[in-house]
Amino acid sequence: MAALGQNLTINGERLWDSLMDMAKIGPGVAGGNNRQTLTVEDGEGRALFQSWCEAAGCSMGLDQMGNMFARREGTDPEALPVYVGSHLDTQPTGGKYDGVLGVLGGLEILRSLNDMNIKTKHPIVVTNFTNEEGTRYAPAMLSSGVFAGIHTQDWAYGREDAEGKKFGDELARIGWRGGEEVGARKMHAFFELHIEQGPILEADEKEIGVVTHGQGLSWTQVTITGKDAHTGSTPMPMRRNAGLAMARVLEAVDEIAWSHAPHAVGAAGHIDVFPNSRNVIPGKVVFTVDFRSPDLQVIEDMELRLREDAQDIADAMGVQIEFEKVGGFDPVTFDEGCVTAVRNAAERLGYSHMDLISGAGHDACWINRVAPTAMVMCPCVDGLSHNEAEEISPQWAAAGTNVLFHAVVETAVIVE
Repeated sequence: MAALGQNLTINGERLWDSLMDMAKIGPGVAGGNNRQTLTVEDGEGRALFQSWCEAAGCSMGLDQMGNMFARREGTDPEALPVYVGSHLDTQPTGGKYDGVLGVLGGLEILRSLNDMNIKTKHPIVVTNFTNEEGTRYAPAMLSSGVFAGIHTQDWAYGREDAEGKKFGDELARIGWRGGEEVGARKMHAFFELHIEQGPILEADEKEIGVVTHGQGLSWTQVTITGKDAHTGSTPMPMRRNAGLAMARVLEAVDEIAWSHAPHAVGAAGHIDVFPNSRNVIPGKVVFTVDFRSPDLQVIEDMELRLREDAQDIADAMGVQIEFEKVGGFDPVTFDEGCVTAVRNAAERLGYSHMDLISGAGHDACWINRVAPTAMVMCPCVDGLSHNEAEEISPQWAAAGTNVLFHAVVETAVIVE
């Protein structure tokens, strides 16, 4: 096996150019991207990625959830592949790097190996997982969840967006439903590069986050039903204001999260108000409460208190309330061997680094259930993500990808 040294680095300019070229597909209105899953724009991004992979000499696999697998062969036909990747879909007002860096960083590894004429014992496969964001189809990490056996494919196909369009139908419509059985692939290991989506690395002036754990997550959809009524002619004592009930529930959510400070967080991001008219008291609201913590018992406590406190509020106000858990996963501990490979890579390359707990959900959180897994993170400006103003530097992108490169190649084993 050839020794890994500091001279083994990717082409940072080419990586950055690829990121900028992908960002041209599904541009947002404020400098970011709107390339939501299973849209025409998603299909165009997939096609560009496939063309790049084929130009790099890779074969492309496609499973029944639309997950893409670009394979560079190894020298041992019996060796399980080392997988690397993330996702290409974005939030409606998303940035250019969330997920995309992990996919195109993986592609850059393959291109760099080709440039250096380096062979590996294990094949290397770059993956684009479908619907990581979960913004159009809940829950997040839907397709990696099916891959890992968390969800059934039929259940995933039946998920509907706000217009009632089913996931399975839309996947077929854009032409990216493959024939390969989901989850049939076996992995030697999986690595995911991602921007931090938080402020810790930048604040601590670290170039690399070695992700040891992932926060657990709980999404509960809450529906409150009151009564539509005229805002001007309905006396205050006779109102059944679903909007006001929601406000009081959200205040309770904030108090619940603060009671588990500093590591627990909670808020509602998705809120629909009906009929959403200026002069009508809201008769119905639907919103999703997002609780996160690295401690499973804390998550379970927050879920229980939400249901109890919200029910008390609804009863006191004379409105109906319903709860549905629409997503979630337990806290994650990543594989010690893979984490060590990431940490050693950062040290070998001379990058400043620190251990990190991921505050966001990622495909790696599900893949960790079926294969040894680890994550690499790079900083993002002001910790801002899920926002068109999301920004990283070319240097941060290259550093994260170089660490990913070393960890992946060390695991895939260079052959002389």
